[in-house]
Amino acid sequence: MDLRDLLGTELPIIQAPMAGAQNHELAAAVCGAGGLGSIPAGMLDAQALEAELSAIEALTDRPYNVNFFCHPTPAHDPARIEAWHQSLAPWFAEFGIDSSTLPSGPTRQPFDDTMAEVLERHRPALVSFHFGLPSPELLKRARATGAKIASSATTLEEGLWLQEHGVDLVIAQGLEAGGHRGIFLNEDLTTQLGTFALLPQLVDALKVPVVAAGGIADSKGVAAAHTLGAAGVQLGTAYLLCPESRTSALHRAALQSPRARHTTLTTLFTGRPARGIVNRLMRELGPLPVGVPAFPLAGNAIGALRAKTEGLGLDHCTPLWAGQNVSGCREVSAAELTRELAAGWQA
Repeated sequence: MDLRDLLGTELPIIQAPMAGAQNHELAAAVCGAGGLGSIPAGMLDAQALEAELSAIEALTDRPYNVNFFCHPTPAHDPARIEAWHQSLAPWFAEFGIDSSTLPSGPTRQPFDDTMAEVLERHRPALVSFHFGLPSPELLKRARATGAKIASSATTLEEGLWLQEHGVDLVIAQGLEAGGHRGIFLNEDLTTQLGTFALLPQLVDALKVPVVAAGGIADSKGVAAAHTLGAAGVQLGTAYLLCPESRTSALHRAALQSPRARHTTLTTLFTGRPARGIVNRLMRELGPLPVGVPAFPLAGNAIGALRAKTEGLGLDHCTPLWAGQNVSGCREVSAAELTRELAAGWQA
């Protein structure tokens, strides 16, 4: 079974949800071309999610995906936040930021009852999760809408755990993928595999379909994933330069520069490992420094620095999320790109 059978799409292509870099316009364009567009909800509240789902449904009647984070929100730790601010003190001084004025709440919201209520009104074809799965009660509500359920696995153990907990689809997120790692059973980054090492292991071990994600940038990569048994592919970085995306000018410039060849995993921006293009903050503090507040509390201090530096035309503190392979990232319409990618599957 591939995505077309499971979700009713014309093409086995999923546009990866990319919070901050897209909205319903990109998702609807991919849906219109026959793929599965995705709405990222990780940075939305229920009211904003309602608006996004209403907007995509006004543009297309085709299947779409809604993606949620399902992390536990950590307790506020003043001592750890203060230590983090001390680490950033030279940056605060350079860019004129008073750390005493920074907010302290979470910058991203997990799936909860208010989000479930929105799903019950809109009933998307697929609901996908990152960082495992929500509570059994919340998962039951999502499934009761008629949606298929998916989540990301970064190891064979995570894939088996997800299958045991009733998902309909596993997304094999290889180490090459841009943005946040879906790692959830432990925090050991040495367990992480590349896409084409992870994919065949999951395909062999699981009874549910597996989608390949990470490092796939063109039709040849799509064809390779198909050969290894994938039920479809999920791509994010390739869509970042499409006119329908909301990628910032600074991010677009970085993607089109030689700098994009050097990405790394970093916890600096949110507290969880995520892959992005190396910039000044990552070089000077190190991509995985000790003492970063738990996800998603790290984002407040970095957000203030980001706003100030971006206002100066600098990407020093901007999370330039991107996968290891930016070769397919081009300024073409999302519909054209989706059809080009699908040609690899058909071949």
